[in-house]
Amino acid sequence: MVFTLGASFPIIYANRLPTSVTAAATTTNPSSNSSTSHLFEASFIRRAAEIADKSAGRTAPHPNYGCIITTSSGAVAGEGFLYGQGTESAEIQAVEAAGELCRGATAFLNLESSDCPSDNTAVAALVQAGIERVVVGMRHPLQHLRGNAVRALRSQGVLVDVLGEELKSRAVEEARKECFLVNAPLICKAASRVPFSVLKYAMTLDGKIAASSGHAAWISGVSSRQRVFQLRGRSDAVIVGGNTVRRDNPRLTARHGGGHIPLRVVMSRTLDLPEEANVWDTKGMATMVVTQRGAKRSFQKLLASKGVEVVEFDNLNPRDVMEYFHDRGFLSILWECGGTLAASAIASGVIHEVFAFVAPKIIGGRNAPSPVGELGMVEMSQALELIDVQYEKVGKDMLISGFLQPILDVAPVIPSCDETFAIDPTVTPYESSIIFFYKTWDPYGAFSNFSRHPIHLADENGNDCTWLTVEHYYQAHKFVGLDDPVAQDCVEKIKSARSPEEAARIGRSMQRQHPKMIRSDWRTAKLDVMYRALKCKFSSYPHLQSMLLSTAGSVLVEASPHDLFWGGGRDGEGLNYLGRLLMKLRAEFLGQSSTPNGSNVEFN
Repeated sequence: MVFTLGASFPIIYANRLPTSVTAAATTTNPSSNSSTSHLFEASFIRRAAEIADKSAGRTAPHPNYGCIITTSSGAVAGEGFLYGQGTESAEIQAVEAAGELCRGATAFLNLESSDCPSDNTAVAALVQAGIERVVVGMRHPLQHLRGNAVRALRSQGVLVDVLGEELKSRAVEEARKECFLVNAPLICKAASRVPFSVLKYAMTLDGKIAASSGHAAWISGVSSRQRVFQLRGRSDAVIVGGNTVRRDNPRLTARHGGGHIPLRVVMSRTLDLPEEANVWDTKGMATMVVTQRGAKRSFQKLLASKGVEVVEFDNLNPRDVMEYFHDRGFLSILWECGGTLAASAIASGVIHEVFAFVAPKIIGGRNAPSPVGELGMVEMSQALELIDVQYEKVGKDMLISGFLQPILDVAPVIPSCDETFAIDPTVTPYESSIIFFYKTWDPYGAFSNFSRHPIHLADENGNDCTWLTVEHYYQAHKFVGLDDPVAQDCVEKIKSARSPEEAARIGRSMQRQHPKMIRSDWRTAKLDVMYRALKCKFSSYPHLQSMLLSTAGSVLVEASPHDLFWGGGRDGEGLNYLGRLLMKLRAEFLGQSSTPNGSNVEFN
């Protein structure tokens, strides 16, 4: 089943409600008339989707969440949205804003709450506040979370309606599609195991992305370029090919992109790249190069010395790269590459949406490059047609956008490991003796140092301090004890960071730019710092300690494919220190001195 979204629905990167809709959401009273009531309900769900969209680009690997609380008279009492991973949930924010007005009120959610197992803070906030009814735009697309919050709320006597199930009408269906659009990246990733990818390019009226000489600055106008900054700010990574780096030397910044800084990715099979390029400057933005295994080892060392991460593939192609990015927790990818790589990505089936900025210019040129290279099509009947095409005037340019392939149903059926094994015996389920976790993407995501579980530990001055997450505490302690105003200022910035990603970015950026500012004993102290923070976290939250103890007899593996120190790595080559620390902590809680399999956990 697919959604064929009509032209009346906004595109995912410009998802804004008309003023009339927002006004209706704040002034219209519910009616006994079913049609009017559905319009009323739908307007609030669309409003929840609208505010959820404010966090696009910051929440990966989580959905975009919005929550609206209304009184029985139809007035908005409170609202909130999830700012980023490890930050306060939309439900808690809305409840705090509404206060006593929550009693007997209705909460509207664009997406079912996604509390981790044994951690029901979002649901509990609604129940304890006295919310009488919850209207959900769509159920959670992830199998291990789907339906959990709906069941939990109903078990507490809260009336729950789900759009498209209990509530059905044209207005409801439109609102449901808005909910789908705002979380299309997560839905796509859950169903197809690749991130949601957007191909963006700017071309002249005669279909050229550069002159015959290769000169391409500037095809589009200032307004279009500002729009591109916004697109980057909503993406986890921006991809270009080697030709783009050689010819254009782009910076790929996200100025005016809402504060989020995406990873810059260069795909190059040969590593025939310049030694000096803007993207090699990693002081303010991280850069990754993906390449063929064994390519130009000397150049890989040069990139590493500049702080560029290099990832090798046995066979470099867009599909494998996207599957790798799926494993890293990415949701949205923006492709800003040339025609050759664009054609390869389209042929691999990884491009979902196209954004084409068409400038009112004609440049001509038989050899001038076009936005998409050879796809092997010889007849117009073979042409790929965009779905749900949108047209928007941006300055002097025209923005044409649409989906390149049908969007999967909003409620995909994701087979379990056992079901997959029954269909294909070559696909073996995870061994039951190994439990993988990575951020909060999976059932044991609360084990992550990025989960939102504030801890109370002394700061560098010995004063009691509340740290938003374990990661905040860990990053700040790279700089404690240093009599340097810059280091002290960095600690304060980390303390006040709104999300663990921001705390990590501040700490890692300072470490790259000023490696001598890191405390001298950090290489040996960081394990003790992390263990102290983890112990405080699991001692402070009984449900987390119970979850940890329930894993007795299993090996815990932090499944990060790129962190070879704290994680297990792509092929199990990582040191998995986070998993080992958790097993050590579990043994301590159980009164043991070794891991369940009898081997001591060593950290030297």
